[in-house]
Amino acid sequence: MALSISIAAAQIPSLRTVPVPQPTGLDRYVRDNAALTALGKALFWDVQVGSDGQTACATCHFHAGADHRVRNMIANPHSVAQTAVPNRALTLADFPFRKLVNPNDNRSAVERDTRMVMGSAGVIQRKFMDIVAGNGFDDGSEEPGLTAFAIGGVKARQVTARNTPSVINSVFWVVNFWDGRASSVFTGGTPFGPADSEWRAAVLRDGKLEREAVRMDNASLASQAVGPALNDVEMSYSGRSWPKLARKMFAVAPLAHQRVSPADSVLGEFANAEGNGLAPERSYEALVRAAFRPEYWESGELDADGYSQRELNFPLFFGLAVQAYESALISADSPFDRFQEGDASALTAQERDGIRVFQGGSECHECHQGPEFTAASFTNVRGRGGRETATPATLGFFRTGVSPVAEDLGGGGKDEFGNALFPRAAGNNARGVFKSPALRNVELTGPYFHDGSQATLEQVVAFYGRGGDFPGDGNLGPGMNRINMNANDRLAIVALMKALTGESVKFERAPFDHPSLCVPVGHAESAPGVLMVDDSSSATRFSAVDRWALVPAVGREGNSAPLQTFEELLSGIGSDGSRAHAMTESCEPPPASRP
Repeated sequence: MALSISIAAAQIPSLRTVPVPQPTGLDRYVRDNAALTALGKALFWDVQVGSDGQTACATCHFHAGADHRVRNMIANPHSVAQTAVPNRALTLADFPFRKLVNPNDNRSAVERDTRMVMGSAGVIQRKFMDIVAGNGFDDGSEEPGLTAFAIGGVKARQVTARNTPSVINSVFWVVNFWDGRASSVFTGGTPFGPADSEWRAAVLRDGKLEREAVRMDNASLASQAVGPALNDVEMSYSGRSWPKLARKMFAVAPLAHQRVSPADSVLGEFANAEGNGLAPERSYEALVRAAFRPEYWESGELDADGYSQRELNFPLFFGLAVQAYESALISADSPFDRFQEGDASALTAQERDGIRVFQGGSECHECHQGPEFTAASFTNVRGRGGRETATPATLGFFRTGVSPVAEDLGGGGKDEFGNALFPRAAGNNARGVFKSPALRNVELTGPYFHDGSQATLEQVVAFYGRGGDFPGDGNLGPGMNRINMNANDRLAIVALMKALTGESVKFERAPFDHPSLCVPVGHAESAPGVLMVDDSSSATRFSAVDRWALVPAVGREGNSAPLQTFEELLSGIGSDGSRAHAMTESCEPPPASRP
């Protein structure tokens, strides 16, 4: 036994041994990487990026890089009979979504089948009209009857069609998003890489403003970053443009409605000693000037639509800055890493046995390879290119029977230009494939799978033990079979996965410290199932009143209590202060519209 553990362990070194992938050609645009990271952290956490002035990138990624909410988080993006009920709060009893009479047999009778998705609450559906000078919110036109996320004509926040993955360690992935649509090639304006041949950066050359193509490899985080900001479910009112968003952000104070700890590992030296946000001299314009080469922002010339160079280049600034911040979110201080670095006491006997099971008959290592614990990492892909030139399997994408292929095509879908996400995939090989998620910090990032259908790691292990939930109709890819594990093996696998939790992530120590965030956690009801109407302005007359929870600011030393797990959230464990992010402390959000 000791020999097999030693051999298996040697095959999975500490994450500290893995070089951090670097985007190509960054120096062409960036002159100060520290300033770039500071800009990226401010933009990632700033709720003013959202059209409602209340929704940041971090709103869906505030808890170990993932979401941590249970109310108004269900969507029904598929053509099935069931209808998602807005504002419902999930409980532990709702999981798994597909419950079998015999959980070890995927062909046994079905006791419950919730054909819906646990996603993340975004913005209320509105049409973008214009920015409001000097304010974090946009003007939006709100008409009744345009969305399924409503009860009795009162709109709830829309919910995304897939579960929110963690951004921690995402720098190691070749492509991003569940379906891989965030290309490894960043072209400056959209997630889709070379498929987007239109966007051009505005550059000052010899006193003249010219347009030039952007191409950066190893930059899927930048490709991913520019997706949600204009998405009309996640962060934006429909029809907003990058220049409009840029004009708003250059006119507001960074993090104006949020607390920044003076001990923040990145933003602390810029924190406003007199109140929220950053010091007055640390405007977004100042941060851009510090981070980027002047030929990309210094021109005073306006284009035919009246936009400045810095406004035209804002998606380039945004993508590269958020990429720089997320690239620093590396978790390599788990008990597993310490064990691999020579601390024999770092893992228990059960956790060490989990390595044996993981590398042996469980077949877990087939999809969760290497120190990153995903086959979708640069280490495991080893020069196979991006999705434009590779097949799904070579990039770590698999079809595992989480949901029927007909419900979600995953990597078999198309980008917004009509191109196949995996153009080199033969036949239907890309249909229903999804990126293999990394297992690091998975203890803290439930629910699990792209549809959020499993609440606990034990449920995940049971899913693979029975060989997936949908064995027929081509829903299982090659190699996806029932895995025979006894009760001790299953416990050992779960113990190992929990040993992949980084101590710095668990306690939000640097680089995982952050500004404060007021998070919407469902809507107020005047009676069960009856949403209260927000009558604070004419712009919200069809909208529901939000309920809010505070995620406090934390500095580089982190919290005294560990983060709450999803299972603990569902069970009410940790609301006594023994867990961080228990979602019990209320807060006052910034305004979403004019009075």
